[in-house]
Amino acid sequence: MLKNKVVLVTGGAGFIGSNLCESLLESKNIVRCLDNLSTGKKENIEHLLNNQNFTFIEGDIRDIETCRKAVDNVELVFHQAALGSVPRSINDPITTNDVNINGFLNMLVTSRDAEVKRFIFAASSSTYGDSTSLPKVEDIIGKPLSPYAITKYVNELYAEVFYKIYGLETIGLRYFNVYGRKQDPNGAYAAVIPKFTQLLMNLEPPIINGDGTNSRDFTYIDNVIQMNFLAAETTKKEALGTIFNTAVGDRTNLLQLTQLIKNYLSDFNPEISKVEIVHGPERKGDIPHSHASIDKAIKILGYNPTYNLELGLKEAVSWYWTQYKSK
Repeated sequence: MLKNKVVLVTGGAGFIGSNLCESLLESKNIVRCLDNLSTGKKENIEHLLNNQNFTFIEGDIRDIETCRKAVDNVELVFHQAALGSVPRSINDPITTNDVNINGFLNMLVTSRDAEVKRFIFAASSSTYGDSTSLPKVEDIIGKPLSPYAITKYVNELYAEVFYKIYGLETIGLRYFNVYGRKQDPNGAYAAVIPKFTQLLMNLEPPIINGDGTNSRDFTYIDNVIQMNFLAAETTKKEALGTIFNTAVGDRTNLLQLTQLIKNYLSDFNPEISKVEIVHGPERKGDIPHSHASIDKAIKILGYNPTYNLELGLKEAVSWYWTQYKSK
């Protein structure tokens, strides 16, 4: 287990970042969390603030001096900070570019200058773009379909260059539709699982964009945490300066997903099973199908996803019910 390290988690008050902060603290690391709270929430880390091994820095990765302060004497960086969401990037490409590319470059430069040993960053399955090959293999990508996808691909290019030129050990994790506890169900850009779960809990119909046959490799948060730890711990040179799919290695379409959510929620309230599904227009910039090959992660990092969709979704739905409905 990774332990006794001084680590920085950017975007540490967000969904993935806050779960990562918790796990790193549980493993006896000294954790710094950098977040500007634009999409992250203080309540996600409120219970950590009194921990003597945890420090919260409220700041923005677009400010290079903030980045310098955050990486000072840090051994490992887990870079989770970004403006997510394909629709958000279509509506506001300038801010998405500023945060995801300029902010990313600030973190790389300051990590290099501070002699950080390893820089693990959140990449994205959106990088596969218009490639139709399934399952998605790391070395075969298409053209990006959104400003968000462009920014995440540029991150990968920068990270590889910083490894080759400066020797900063970079490893990118291409996340595939991550879900689980602490993922925000509210807001215009909420991910499908928390959004549909909340609507169904309120006996409101979820709206599926398109006919519902679009499929995704839905990945539970604990699988993602495992991959971050493996990336931090690996001693294999072939893992450095490269990218790994972070997924389950399976795919589920939106109709199947919605039915599973209904089934699990119906255990709490049988009326939910009667809620109808509504269909809306296709969403611009969406990849039709997403299904990861996880062979590279298994072979090089020893990855072994412990949660399939059914197991992860059951836990997630139960968490949302306890968090929002039972109060």
